[in-house]
Amino acid sequence: MSADTLATARPAVELEGITKRFPGVVANHDIRIVVEPGTVHAIVGENGAGKSTLMKILYGMQKPDEGTIKVNGEEVSFRSPSDAIAVGIGMVHQHFMLADNLTVLENIVLGAEPTRAGLLDTGRARARIAELAEAHGLRVDPDRLVEDLGVGDRQRVEILKVLYRGARILILDEPTAVLVPQEVEELFQNLRELKAEGLTVIFISHKLDEVLGIADAITVIRRGTTVAAMPRAEVTSARQLAELMVGSELPTPETRESTVTDRLAFRVAHLTVEADGHHPAPKGVPVEEYAAQLRADGTRLLLDDVSFDIHQGEILGIAGVEGNGQSELIEAIMGIRAAHGAIALGEQDMSSWPTLRRREAGIGYIPEDRHRQGLLLEASLWENRVLGHQTRKPARKGIWIDRRAAREDTERIVKDYDVRTPGVETLALALSGGNQQKLIVGREMSGEPRFLIAAHPTRGVDVGAQAAIWDHLRDARAAGLAVLLISADLDELIGLSDTIRVIYRGRLVASLDPSDITPERLGGYMTGAIAGNEES
Repeated sequence: MSADTLATARPAVELEGITKRFPGVVANHDIRIVVEPGTVHAIVGENGAGKSTLMKILYGMQKPDEGTIKVNGEEVSFRSPSDAIAVGIGMVHQHFMLADNLTVLENIVLGAEPTRAGLLDTGRARARIAELAEAHGLRVDPDRLVEDLGVGDRQRVEILKVLYRGARILILDEPTAVLVPQEVEELFQNLRELKAEGLTVIFISHKLDEVLGIADAITVIRRGTTVAAMPRAEVTSARQLAELMVGSELPTPETRESTVTDRLAFRVAHLTVEADGHHPAPKGVPVEEYAAQLRADGTRLLLDDVSFDIHQGEILGIAGVEGNGQSELIEAIMGIRAAHGAIALGEQDMSSWPTLRRREAGIGYIPEDRHRQGLLLEASLWENRVLGHQTRKPARKGIWIDRRAAREDTERIVKDYDVRTPGVETLALALSGGNQQKLIVGREMSGEPRFLIAAHPTRGVDVGAQAAIWDHLRDARAAGLAVLLISADLDELIGLSDTIRVIYRGRLVASLDPSDITPERLGGYMTGAIAGNEES
């Protein structure tokens, strides 16, 4: 699309005076955004600023209480996402909406299947997918199962899925949250190609450097309303954007002085997990011998002879592309998944302990998916404070739950961790993602844990919440807490960790000094492009 055409074209999207109220909170108030066609338009703001609600309104998932939406100059009213799809709007959610047990082709056409004589016309679907993939640089194998794809490929499938339905306006919600730097650059190249074809991209992100690298225009939302809208050329730095978002400078995860002691806090030795997780090694068979047998038999190992120590006052960072064994490692440590090998908290071997006993012994756990593993969304904040801590004070009094003490301690967490909520009786689902995360961090930091698993502790949270969570981790480390940090944010890993270990295909393949590694080099180890420095 030429510059002259763009100059006379009607805006792809116009949001005028959008207001949306929920009980006790105004999510959006008088939002005004103009998105020009053929551009990448970034929307940035704190968690709870109203970005997600706004995108749900634009995609037909919610109706605004006030205001108008125009698409290509025409006023529209959406009752459901199918109405939005009908006018050319597609949305790629932060949490991918793919069926793992179906192929790429089946996922793309699901719900929009071309048929011939009542049967799926795979030939026509394949030709259309190949045409879209070639035109937009989104190359994927249509016959591969989605469960076998890496995160970057899954995202390309999601984008192809909305393009297949005829989308000309794409909403991408936190699209880089789970990508390593090389995959981010591939995504950005895909977006540039989409833009060159005249498509419009609305890009929601917390990563301000990335916003500056891809956006043509930027809108900042604070506390439910638009506070700034400007061309990219007028933005001088990420710091300037951060100040518009939160009124403070951009935080960094840097940890300055070492607090690592010589006191062992946590040890994992020769941890091995099979693909189905149900067959630990027979008694008396050394783990190395058993692992060799498994490989010889062709059995896939999700974790292969993983060993590490963490000392009091130490943060050990685990870097890896998602799907390389991080989730299985966490589940094995927590006692959720069967594993062979030794797991010790201090001097106590806890390999055979159930999950509750591990929690009671002092393991804190910030889970990687706050909705599936960290919260009961339909329960109140004080009830969520009790989760995983129900056998200890302040939650427990005799054989009963101490509701009064649990409420009081939840009020302390709300205050100390800046959880923005009307009160502790509020349901967890009413909080923004960042505030939900701060509640979980506060809960897991309570009760003086001896060892903390922090899995993606700042995923999907804004710079303000991010800075607060980093501060809490640093303070706990200084007080002697041992932390296992698993994160897709490489700056976070490098900034907070005392040592970084790289996990690749279930094995620890490299041990790196955070003071001497860049995100790009770390990404090379994670993808296998750079060979590890440990025995394979």
